[in-house]
Amino acid sequence: MPLDHCPLCHHSDTLLFSQDQQRTYLHCTRCKLVFVPKQYLLSPEQERQHYLLHNNDVQDTGYRHFLNQLATPLLASLGPAAKQGLDFGCGPGPLLAQILSEAGHHMQVWDPFFANNPMVLQQQYDFISCTEAIEHFVNPAKEWQRWLSLLKTEGILAIMTKCYPTAETFNHWYYKRDPTHICFFSRETFLWLAAQFNLHCAFPTNDVVIFHKNG
Repeated sequence: MPLDHCPLCHHSDTLLFSQDQQRTYLHCTRCKLVFVPKQYLLSPEQERQHYLLHNNDVQDTGYRHFLNQLATPLLASLGPAAKQGLDFGCGPGPLLAQILSEAGHHMQVWDPFFANNPMVLQQQYDFISCTEAIEHFVNPAKEWQRWLSLLKTEGILAIMTKCYPTAETFNHWYYKRDPTHICFFSRETFLWLAAQFNLHCAFPTNDVVIFHKNG
């Protein structure tokens, strides 16, 4: 049986990367994405119910500290002038948008389950943030094209996710145990995306990548 095509670059040359009792994980030889084959995907309702188990309380100081891992380098990249931003995949507790609003920026939020307002996807933004959401994308290629259309020229895209470890340690990696985590990125993947879409990228921390859209 042929393996699934890569959901990010659509390459057909994918290899078995790892396997456990729950799922199989494939590796794209072109963009280096590790992903879960389609037969393991949850239904939208199962996915939504799983997200409701997460602790996304906007009053939680620990959650704020967690999100500041992305907010701090993003705010440094944005500078002092107020910008128009979109928090994409905000979840049920849009604390990151609140943090960025407190810093003076004008925020919109979007989430397919908790803030599905199509109007916010009809305008362009100076920056887009995406924290702990990209690993849930069923069709990351589609979302990347959407992001590029939503970003203004010289706009900023800031992403936080865990980059996957080596194949030898992947099988014991806690991050893959979440059944809604279906796409796993590496620095190589992000560098491939930067080259593919004419973006400049930087890695302020191990879990954060910031892209600048070239003019």
